[in-house]
Amino acid sequence: MPSNATAPLLTVADLRVAYPGRDGGWAEVVRGVSFTLGRERLAIVGESGSGKSQTGRAILGLTAPGGRVQAEALRFQGIDLLTCPPAQRRALRGGRMAMVLQDPKFSLNPVMTIGAQIAEALRAHTRIPAAEAKRRSLAALESVQIDDPERVYRLYPHEVSGGMGQRAMIAMMLIADPDLLIADEPTSALDVTVQLQVLAIMDALVASRGMGLILVSHDLRLVSTFCDRILVMYAGRMVEELPAGGLAQAKHPYTLGLLNCLPKLGGTQHPLPTLDRRPEWAL
Repeated sequence: MPSNATAPLLTVADLRVAYPGRDGGWAEVVRGVSFTLGRERLAIVGESGSGKSQTGRAILGLTAPGGRVQAEALRFQGIDLLTCPPAQRRALRGGRMAMVLQDPKFSLNPVMTIGAQIAEALRAHTRIPAAEAKRRSLAALESVQIDDPERVYRLYPHEVSGGMGQRAMIAMMLIADPDLLIADEPTSALDVTVQLQVLAIMDALVASRGMGLILVSHDLRLVSTFCDRILVMYAGRMVEELPAGGLAQAKHPYTLGLLNCLPKLGGTQHPLPTLDRRPEWAL
């Protein structure tokens, strides 16, 4: 048996997520996904609708009402996430497991200051005085490289840029010191320069805290330089797993098609390449 030091942080085996279909049956959006996660950076990539975000939400227990989650195993540090009491699941979510969503404009509460939201996230999981919650919230804002935490603490979400809002979201998710962070396309609404800054902050925080990270993305080139491993999803299934530095050794035609669609400096691509999706990939 592996020791606690080497045991996986997260174990996912044959995960399936389904929603009621129009014909009265169930439509599966995640179909048989399996992987383990240690204290590392794992990317899940694929096109929109491939099931990558639904996978992350199922792990956190955030599947939309009416959805059905089934798995042979869904365990976090030995805790069975499918059978544990709802109160324990709520305590884990935001405490030991956290999720950064895509766009701070839709993720942050528009009628609460940024500081109040970060402090609320902390006090939901820790019984501490308001003054201590504020102190730790300011420290969290400083840890994501916000130069004037006191000023940003008092601002409302509409008063900050997209990049600063995303940093505030990361601070909010990390303030309770989680062991697992799921980042669902955290840079998709940001320009390239700010993307790199946010990823560098996440990288430093994950390394310093010894966390496990699942980065959900559609950008193969980005995750190949940021993550340790890459899982490629298509139509709800995992079609290939690669080391991040091994994209050149990809075998599945879907992964090869995604790589072929990437723009290449100095080259001509006429006509622009398109994915030749084959029916058997979805089976």
